Amino acid sequence: MQLDLDDVTKTYRMGAVDVPALRGVTLRIAPGEFVAVMGPSGSGKSTCMNILGLLDRPTSGRCLFDGRDVASLSDGERARLRNRRLGFVFQSFNLLPRTPAVENVELPMVYAGRFERPRALAVLERVGLAARAHHLPTQLSGGEQQRVAIARALVMEPAVILADEPTGNLDSATSAEIMGLLAALNREGMTVVLVTHEADVAAHARRIVRFRDGRVVRDDPNARRPAPAGVR
Repeated sequence: MQLDLDDVTKTYRMGAVDVPALRGVTLRIAPGEFVAVMGPSGSGKSTCMNILGLLDRPTSGRCLFDGRDVASLSDGERARLRNRRLGFVFQSFNLLPRTPAVENVELPMVYAGRFERPRALAVLERVGLAARAHHLPTQLSGGEQQRVAIARALVMEPAVILADEPTGNLDSATSAEIMGLLAALNREGMTVVLVTHEADVAAHARRIVRFRDGRVVRDDPNARRPAPAGVR
C-alpha cells in the first residue's frame, strides 16, 4: 500500500493562538519501504505519523492511501482502515495489564469481529514469545512487552507498520533486538515507518526523512544501513 501526503498542513488551536505543527509536507512512502522519520522535539514528526495512521486529520492538503484521498471517509471507515491495513507500535506498549499476552494480541481481531486464537499464537511464535503467550504484561520484560505489541500490530496482516519511538523505553541491547525484528519484517515485504530521535535506531531504515519546524528538510537513502542480522 502506497502512502502519500500532498502539501499537508496541520495547525492546532490553543486558546486564542494557532500553533502550526506541519507546514506543507509532501511525502511518498512506497510499498515495501523502511522509512525512519527523525527530527527534534516539536519538529512535526509525530504529527506526520498520526496523519499517516489516520489518527488525526490535516488542516489542509491531502492524505492518500493507494491514490485514494481519505478525507471523505467517515470515522467508522477510517477506523476499519486502521484496523485492517495498518499496524501500530508505540513507545509505551499500550498493553492491557491484567490480560495475558495472547489476549492482548487478539484485540484487533476482536474489534473486527474475528476470534482466531491460532492466529494470535502464530504471531506470538513469529516474534519469539510462544512460551510466554499466557503471561501477563507485568510478568514480561520491556522487550517482551514490545514484542507482544508488535505481534498485536501484525495479527491482522496489515500492509504497513507504523512505529512511534518503539525503542524509547528499552535498553540498547533490547532496542537492537526490536529493530532486528522490524528489519526482518521489512525484508519479508512489510512496509515500516518509524519515528525516532535516535540515530542508531534510524540506521536500520533504508531511507531517512528529517523534519524541522514542521517541514521536511532532508529525505535521503540510508547508505549506512547495517547488514541483515538474525533475530533472536
